[in-house]
Amino acid sequence: MDPYSAEGELINIHNHFHQGQYQEVVDFDTSAFSAENALPARVLQLRARIALGQAEDVVADVQGESEPDLVAVGALAQQALGKSEEAVKTIEELAASSGDNVTVQVVGGIVLQAAGKSEQALALLSQHSGSSVDAVALITQIHLQQNRTDLAVKEVSAARRWAQDSLLVNLAESWVGLRVGGDKYQQAFYVFEELAQAPSTSSIVSLVSQAVCELHLGRVEEAQGALEQALQKQPDYTEAIANLLVLTVVIGKDPSELKESLRKTAPEHQYLVDLEEKSALFDKAAAKFTAKVST
Repeated sequence: MDPYSAEGELINIHNHFHQGQYQEVVDFDTSAFSAENALPARVLQLRARIALGQAEDVVADVQGESEPDLVAVGALAQQALGKSEEAVKTIEELAASSGDNVTVQVVGGIVLQAAGKSEQALALLSQHSGSSVDAVALITQIHLQQNRTDLAVKEVSAARRWAQDSLLVNLAESWVGLRVGGDKYQQAFYVFEELAQAPSTSSIVSLVSQAVCELHLGRVEEAQGALEQALQKQPDYTEAIANLLVLTVVIGKDPSELKESLRKTAPEHQYLVDLEEKSALFDKAAAKFTAKVST
């Protein structure tokens, strides 16, 4: 039986993780899990701790472990601590020795993609058995980051045939919908709103996702409300700050305060990196022109 299926042992802890309910994952009682599912459950809990900012503790927890799954998670924690080269080296070694391990594929794919090695990430992920929803979701994200919406659509459509009821496939389909646009915005909104507003599934991740949908649908006040709700739960959550910054620009207000907040919490955030690059390009272009003073 697939442990992530509706009847599988890992369905609830797995869903908590992908709903962004990381503390629930950490606190999940795994004592009754079968021996074969103990390791996948531990991997999810370790990844949740990394997401909660406990990467140093995770590195210490897995130090000395030889299990490829745990070595891969250790690399992910190292990358979260800024040691990207060390993390990539570890994953490349694991890919060579344990490339058929699904945790190595997924966690390794995350590390490689974060390091800008998209093709290596996809090559590793392509080794999955054809039944890993986590691999499908990550492949979809990478294609979207590559602006290959066509490949992302293809990946999700194929997964829909064998994982129709999977939460993660629904989420991946919603990510694609936000890129495709049109009536897909509303479909994505329904998925994220249901997660964000139900007490049993709500998280800051789903609230921000709902807000992004609201923005695409032109519902600025509703988007602002969802982002502010997320920031009430976690004031330093970078994705909420970044999206509220975008919203502030859209409505014509001064984003300086939010920009400074983002710099403090995530100085290397993609929004700030892109902004610096575009500012530099503008200055370079402007330098080619000399203002003429009329006499």
